[in-house]
Amino acid sequence: MPLTKLQFKPGVNRELTSSSNEGGWFDSDKVRFRFGYPEKIGGWVKYSQESFLGSCRALKAWMALDSTKYMGIGTSRKYYIEEGYSLIDITPIRVTTSAGDVSAINAPRTTIDSSINDSSTTISLASTTNFAPSGFIKIGDEEIKYDSIDTTNNNLLSCTRGVHGTTAASHSSGAAVGTSTLKVTDTAHGATLNSFVTFSGAVSLGGNITADVLNQEYQIDVIETGNSDTYYINARAASTSIKSLTVDGAVTFGAGTLVYSTNDANSDGNTSDADSGTGGSSIVGAYQINSGLQDSITSIGWGAGPWNAGTWNTTVSSVDTMRIWSHDNFGEDLIICERDGIIAFWDKTNGTNTRAISLGSVTAANKTPSISKQIMVSDRDRHVIAFGCDSGGDPSILTAAGVQDPLLIRFSDQENVAEWETKVDNTAGFLRLGSGSEIIMAVETRQQILVFTDTSLHSMQFIGPPFTFGINVVAEGITVAGPLAAVSVENSVVWMGQNEFYIYAGSVQRLPCPIKDYIFSDINTEQLEKVVAGLNSAFAEIWWFYPSATTTGSGSSATVNTANDRYVIYNYEQKIWYFGTLNRNAWMDRGIKSNPIAASTDHYLYNHEVGFDDGSTSPVSSIDAHIQSSQIDIGEGDKFLFLSKVLPDLTFRDSTNSAPKATLTFLTKNFSGDDNKQNQSGSVQRSAAGTIGASAQVEQFTNEINFRLRGRSFALKIDSSETGTTWRLGTPRVDLRPDGKR
Repeated sequence: MPLTKLQFKPGVNRELTSSSNEGGWFDSDKVRFRFGYPEKIGGWVKYSQESFLGSCRALKAWMALDSTKYMGIGTSRKYYIEEGYSLIDITPIRVTTSAGDVSAINAPRTTIDSSINDSSTTISLASTTNFAPSGFIKIGDEEIKYDSIDTTNNNLLSCTRGVHGTTAASHSSGAAVGTSTLKVTDTAHGATLNSFVTFSGAVSLGGNITADVLNQEYQIDVIETGNSDTYYINARAASTSIKSLTVDGAVTFGAGTLVYSTNDANSDGNTSDADSGTGGSSIVGAYQINSGLQDSITSIGWGAGPWNAGTWNTTVSSVDTMRIWSHDNFGEDLIICERDGIIAFWDKTNGTNTRAISLGSVTAANKTPSISKQIMVSDRDRHVIAFGCDSGGDPSILTAAGVQDPLLIRFSDQENVAEWETKVDNTAGFLRLGSGSEIIMAVETRQQILVFTDTSLHSMQFIGPPFTFGINVVAEGITVAGPLAAVSVENSVVWMGQNEFYIYAGSVQRLPCPIKDYIFSDINTEQLEKVVAGLNSAFAEIWWFYPSATTTGSGSSATVNTANDRYVIYNYEQKIWYFGTLNRNAWMDRGIKSNPIAASTDHYLYNHEVGFDDGSTSPVSSIDAHIQSSQIDIGEGDKFLFLSKVLPDLTFRDSTNSAPKATLTFLTKNFSGDDNKQNQSGSVQRSAAGTIGASAQVEQFTNEINFRLRGRSFALKIDSSETGTTWRLGTPRVDLRPDGKR
């Protein structure tokens, strides 16, 4: 029998069944298409060895006039500027208290009330006054973590013994107990859990808790229940910064990090050197803007939603949205905005050792917005634009300053970040959208700015004085998945809606998507705001990363995934789709940076399309990539077929592995509803002997793979799990023979 060529349509199709999609691809992961043929995607390596705090959902690169390259990184906890692969915290300060407002920083100290052995998990103290609900203590040389406290009986509960590399030991009654957890009292400080404060002006508490220990940046670990004026921090050595404690996106403490109060700081039997002060009367606390949420949280029932929402005995829901930043460069400076929060300005001339400041604090600032959903700098005409903002006190706008109007758009005077009041002698002004209930996002193209509300799409264009900008409705009844779900490409905008994909190129059209039902049935709809779109222009791809609706566990212990763990790709040149698994929260195309950069859920940045491996591990690990075809049969599918041989057409060009390989698997079925009845695999490998030629790489392949498979239909699967390996499929040939009807 002559050999049969296996030729497949490019792209993946899940709208059809595997049997009806004959000649197509049905499943994929870490695979893209070029020139219609599938190949493994490129690898990734860590951009920097520094991790960031929180979840990153905003990346922006720009270049200063002196050619210095910067990148802005917005996370749920901080805002950073990257320079020279170092992450510098420029998070704005929300409020700085007056001297003495921090009325006390207390270091609790006590003794054991009864002896304990080296395995005791309940420790009885003489007193628990000023002790945090959870924290760390030190007895002798042993450090102990406790998870809760019984203040009635003065017991520390659920203790973990010998933490931070210390050794669990027995301790006698009366032994001194020191704690690293300090109690801070600051009336109406307004900070939330996990937010950050920097103290100055504090004096030593005596003993180990010295002034240089107190006067540094701290994360608020616990806020006292029923008394929000009181919170707790963990004292640490003055030589350690928050940045140095950032491991895998969290502030963690290791051996020698924490500093403990004690009844006998010098171990000389004299308790007069104990930590007993309050920090003095001149303490100043500089509070950064409060940390945001990493996940959107939906609350249902009593207490949910705003006061007086809904009617009696009706279900009320409320959504606390996660933190998302918008940012844009104004020349070589940077403007940043926390969604539904402040707008801040970072001046490059002040250097990276200075924080961003509130836009209202900029020199000559006038009627600036104090709250906004998104900011943007219009590249064509150099206006700063705020979407879903407040009036800032502009007398031309009816709403009061500080009251957010979710449909209001304001823009500054041209080339002036500080002037926002509408005047006859400037170009500052405002617009208000007439449809929808709130602005979701805005995207700039070459000719216009597209503004999305929850139900409509508007085109905003620069028209010059006296109106500056005009706006028109271009579509009603459309949706966008979230404030990060759209991307501009070649003067078009492509986005993911709540159940469709769309493109705007003069008019709004739905994008035909042969994997639409598969994708939208797979999304955790309560976390739609996390959907992030990114352009990978080198391969003409638009990526959307999204959180799948997968569930782990069962019953009361079942948990639904909330993290971005999957992607879907639209190739706008080939007009095809494919999908896979990858955990990314933000994406930035190449440009100022040589490669696309993405933020992972592991709190690191990654250079993409570098090598062929997963650089999140050390040493690097393989990228498991695969693609599987739909079912193929003979004629009308009424006959069985016999598969005996395949001539693989698989190239490993550019692989760094001396003997790269991939696995070809054929899977047969007797009926379309069957599981696979038979499967057999064979390895395709480039031999080491054929890798190096005199001047170029020489490909040497497996000549043929022999099988013995029988069924009415079969599918082809290619997968690889070797480091240093990339591959591309051509046109395999198979020895395929009819084998009767039974």
